[in-house]
Amino acid sequence: MNGLFGKNVTLLDGELLRREACNRQYLMELKNENLTLHFDMEAGRRSLTSLVGLHGGWESPTCQIRGHFTGHWLSAAAQHYYETGDRELLAKAQAIVDDIILCQKQNGNGWAAPIPEKYLELISRGIAVWAPQYVIHKVFMGLIDMYRYGGYAPALQAAEEFARWFYDWSGKFTRDEFDDILDFETGGMLEMWAQLYGITKNPIYRTLMERYWRGRLFDALLEGKDPLTNMHANTTVPEAMGCVAAYEATGEEKWRDAALAYWKCAVDDRCAYVTGGQTCGEIWSPKSMLGARLGTKVQEHCTIFNLMRLADHLFCWTKDPKYAAYRELGLHNAIMAQAYWETNMSHGLEGENDAPGLLSYFLPMRAGSKKGWSGKTDSFFCCHGSLVQANAAHNRGIYYQEEDTVYVCQYFDSDVTIAPGVTLQQRRETFTANRHIGSSSSAKQSISLGTQENHPDLARHVFTVRCKAPAIFTLRLRVPAWCSAPAECTGVCGTVDEADGWFTVSRTWHDGDTVTVSFPMGITAVSLPEDENMVAFRYGPVALAGITSEERTLEGDPKSLLIHDNEREWGNWYDTFRTVGQPVNFRFVPLKSIGREAYTVYFPIKP
Repeated sequence: MNGLFGKNVTLLDGELLRREACNRQYLMELKNENLTLHFDMEAGRRSLTSLVGLHGGWESPTCQIRGHFTGHWLSAAAQHYYETGDRELLAKAQAIVDDIILCQKQNGNGWAAPIPEKYLELISRGIAVWAPQYVIHKVFMGLIDMYRYGGYAPALQAAEEFARWFYDWSGKFTRDEFDDILDFETGGMLEMWAQLYGITKNPIYRTLMERYWRGRLFDALLEGKDPLTNMHANTTVPEAMGCVAAYEATGEEKWRDAALAYWKCAVDDRCAYVTGGQTCGEIWSPKSMLGARLGTKVQEHCTIFNLMRLADHLFCWTKDPKYAAYRELGLHNAIMAQAYWETNMSHGLEGENDAPGLLSYFLPMRAGSKKGWSGKTDSFFCCHGSLVQANAAHNRGIYYQEEDTVYVCQYFDSDVTIAPGVTLQQRRETFTANRHIGSSSSAKQSISLGTQENHPDLARHVFTVRCKAPAIFTLRLRVPAWCSAPAECTGVCGTVDEADGWFTVSRTWHDGDTVTVSFPMGITAVSLPEDENMVAFRYGPVALAGITSEERTLEGDPKSLLIHDNEREWGNWYDTFRTVGQPVNFRFVPLKSIGREAYTVYFPIKP
């Protein structure tokens, strides 16, 4: 099964396109000389007399993981180009690759990193250095993605020359010695060797894959143990992704088994917050024990992004909709909740607290929390890297295809080409055609009887087939578990098979055939796994936040505490709510719409 994106999927959803545009602008704003600085300095091609105008934070010349962001940048630029054909962004990315290649040539031994080789020698002696292989992985990732998605052959050649250095270096150690080295964060190095093997079939990459088998982690997972509790989360997700890439490159079951075991331990058995996310202070919480960690450093952006990548592959292997459901929660409640925030205030209500938010490294969930928005050039946390990758191409993860079966996993306006001359169009029905109470514009006041009076509490998506000749294929539409009543599938489908979380329609399709799915939406109360009286709320897949700077006890049945509030403005329905029957009532809004105000996610319930 293949995930369809790139030129196959044309994204039309306005909010996701806005985020892509913000991301593209950010990529273009960053100067090449800053993105290549540390590579140039390591190769002796530049020197510094001042820090003015340079990137700060984790990209400062004084930081041991300097240069990591450039690899993320290259990956994001390549993927955005793959979706949009943006040649201006591609040219900028190619210039950065060319600079890295010049540095590699000057280094003379294949080394192409922005940090010294000595860092690896130090960790081989057990001397702590902050994550050199994490940084180096990002360089490989950027180069390989520039080849895979950007079509730039010199990037692959540079990656192969750099890989030879690692082949020679890693061959000096015994198994036990190298296992000690792997205890220092390796990032996604295993994934890089597997991708290079998949591209080239060069046997040295098979050797590197075996050297990077992290038995101390993978063997424990395969034995059904829990090595993850209180372990740094995002150091291990890329290792699981390495197992995914190794299985897909070789077909060896041990890699598949390790990846599935990782997901079971990290996600299935651990439980999550209402957002679908986990972790506090970048480490895994104990299984089913989350209440003691409702702090200010909950749900690291990097971890969710990489787990969404993992979910994509596991879905392709298993076709289990739970992986698509994870991606849905992650997109709405992490990727969209922690980046590129903009206020929707207008007509004089906006103010100094409504400046756009770039990135919230974490998603605080303590009562009275506030998101912490980082700047464009002063921080460069690890999550700045996942920020630009996560928002590079939002047409990923919507559709998958296996031979003549098309899986619809996410519901956003888009077109997908599933065969030459065969396109599937997806559009969300707005119930009022986005008009002002029946008006066709702000000037023409046409009369339209029978419009939707109040919030429909329904997500309805219409799929239209466009084909030049009759086409035979099967359409499988994911039925979300959050539906508040039975979902419906209508149209040309006739009898619909609903099983295992899917509507399945198999037929000969003609141009203009339509299928409509309707998903009733409602408020779902989601309690902490260890405390049923500590509750958060979701509307469909979207986590809600109460606009309050303090913890408040709610009284009554959690299912009937919230009603719609400010449900309509112009032609738009708003998913905003307020409490009823409380000593002091207050509003709830989607967590992803929170900017700089104080909010609370979990509330004690008094039945």
